[in-house]
Amino acid sequence: MSATSSESPIPDYLSLLRLDGRAIIVLGAGQGMGEQTVHALAQAGARVLCVDKDAQLAQRVASAVGGIACAADATSRADMQRVFDTAREQFGRVHGVVDIIGVAGIKPLAAVDDASWSQQFDIVLRHAWLAIQIGGEMMKADGGGTFAFVGSLAGDRAVPNEVAYATAKAALHHLVRCAGAEYARHHVRINAVSPGFVRTPRLVQRLSDANWSAIDEAIPLGRAATPAEIAGHLLYLSSDLSAHMAGEIINVDGGIGVLAAVPELNFAPSATPTP
Repeated sequence: MSATSSESPIPDYLSLLRLDGRAIIVLGAGQGMGEQTVHALAQAGARVLCVDKDAQLAQRVASAVGGIACAADATSRADMQRVFDTAREQFGRVHGVVDIIGVAGIKPLAAVDDASWSQQFDIVLRHAWLAIQIGGEMMKADGGGTFAFVGSLAGDRAVPNEVAYATAKAALHHLVRCAGAEYARHHVRINAVSPGFVRTPRLVQRLSDANWSAIDEAIPLGRAATPAEIAGHLLYLSSDLSAHMAGEIINVDGGIGVLAAVPELNFAPSATPTP
């Protein structure tokens, strides 16, 4: 503490953002929000295990920050156990997890078959459950830690043609709330960021310039987020600046989530009140 006031000690706020000596696993580290988050955590002093299904992407990102690469399928229980075992072997213990993984399948409800429904829940939800079940118990035994997940605006709003993805993200949000409440008493804090539209490499490839113009027009701040802007919030949730947060979902969507989907209305002038 750097000073005192009449009410309480005044902390060194910048030091609360530091992660010096802490070991953090980043799931989905290879590109986009994951890559930016790896850099954000490393700049704050963290030691990072960079996990991606693509071994080359994991190694590229790890090499850039002096981290350790780990190729794994996060939807596999055996692979996820290996990820946490590797982190413990390399770092001694795990202080945090940031889970970026998620891919949106875009199709109307009638076109969603059994395989694509199951695939969406695997790629959006299963790895998060495995991470908490395996890593949460490990952190609990070691005295605490943090989880920061990436949810979605689609988990709280009806987004056209994203019923399977949106339902899985809604389940992820509630997993964060329920697990956050359960593990908070053990000093394991579980929270999530809920982005709106983000210019990730994958989404940039899938959407046309006209699509992006329409998206930017719909967002009150006038543009979609960058991956770095989401990474900043994941850094916050991994740091002691968020020490009193558990089971929370932070919306980072440029204001689009607060809008009501209603037609533009033209009201007639009000009648002059009678004295």
